Amino acid sequence: MVDISRGSALGASGASELFQLLRDGRPRTRAGLASSTGLARSTVAARVDELLALGLITAVGDAESTGGRPASQFALNPAARVVLAADLGASHATLAITDLAGSILVEHNEPIDIAEGPEHVLGWLVDSGRRLLDELGRDRRDLVAIGIGVPGPVQHDTGQPVNPPIMPGWDRFDVPGWVQQHLEVPVLVDNDVNIMALGERAVAWPAEEHLVFVKVATGIGSGIISGGLLQRGALGIAGDIGHVRVARGGDVPCHCGNRGCLEALASGPALARDLRAAGVDVHSGGDVVELVKRGHLEAIQAVRQAGRDIGEVLTACVSLMNPSVIAIGGSMARAGEHLLAGVREVVYTRSMPIATEHLSIVQSAAAADAAVIGASMLAIHHVLSPEGIDDLAAR
Repeated sequence: MVDISRGSALGASGASELFQLLRDGRPRTRAGLASSTGLARSTVAARVDELLALGLITAVGDAESTGGRPASQFALNPAARVVLAADLGASHATLAITDLAGSILVEHNEPIDIAEGPEHVLGWLVDSGRRLLDELGRDRRDLVAIGIGVPGPVQHDTGQPVNPPIMPGWDRFDVPGWVQQHLEVPVLVDNDVNIMALGERAVAWPAEEHLVFVKVATGIGSGIISGGLLQRGALGIAGDIGHVRVARGGDVPCHCGNRGCLEALASGPALARDLRAAGVDVHSGGDVVELVKRGHLEAIQAVRQAGRDIGEVLTACVSLMNPSVIAIGGSMARAGEHLLAGVREVVYTRSMPIATEHLSIVQSAAAADAAVIGASMLAIHHVLSPEGIDDLAAR
């Protein structure tokens, strides 16, 4: 079970604080919830009664008596409903159904080309999601929300991708509206690296207030949690480090139209391109990782240099945001310590000592599940918000 009891990086209100407390499965009384959240006892009692009626929490016995009638205790019933989580990558897609505690109940991976367009990809998502529900034996009415991560900038309040460089045909497409025509539940959409940051924090760093998640794959990007909250920026592109120029970049062209971008040097396709030019038989980032695992010297050197290039950009991030954790994920992170060593070499050498004194640079603990867990967090946060509970009550 994912540890999401410490609070959500998606924000909080008095009511959602109550739900965060209940999510850890530890029984609590109404009085205890009121004391922990600062909400009035009448507000807590009303919310608890509503949750009981919806089946989202359940009575789990009485607290020890202090002389009067023992107080009833309650805990979240994670099996009451489910959410569908989707990680849509450039060339792959992962779907999972999780309970309301973020535990994955069933998962499905499949190669899929995001460039085939939104209707094709989202049609696959809807059909596959229905099959997973059937596989679990869950009624369609048990599905209460859908969280989706996509490999491009997203206008968060509308869920629409905005000028995504590797998603032709997706610009300003109404992803939530299209999906809701087929699955009539709330649909939440965000950049894939943002949801990976949420997933990583939920799995490995629930108490961490300052975390940067770096995805190194077909592209390079980062998700930023600062002050305990996910930072999206003014237009949803906070953390787009892949298009920061690096010193070694020179005139190397990038698909964004600029030259010398980090992504043009250190992404999986970029490494494969450079190794091919050196006469190595390699066609993709995945091939590079396999060569590294087999001890291929040129591949190891290329990955180590990619880590240094990423570290160059992250050094600026460390000075700007002073994170406590930098987690490296994405398909190229499977190259392991060689990539991390390059990142650490530059960040620890060039950053101010006070900024790195307590800085951990680690491989993602959530690994391949970071995105789907983060997408489920996106959906669960909505479901357990006051607005989400009102929506459930009205269904």
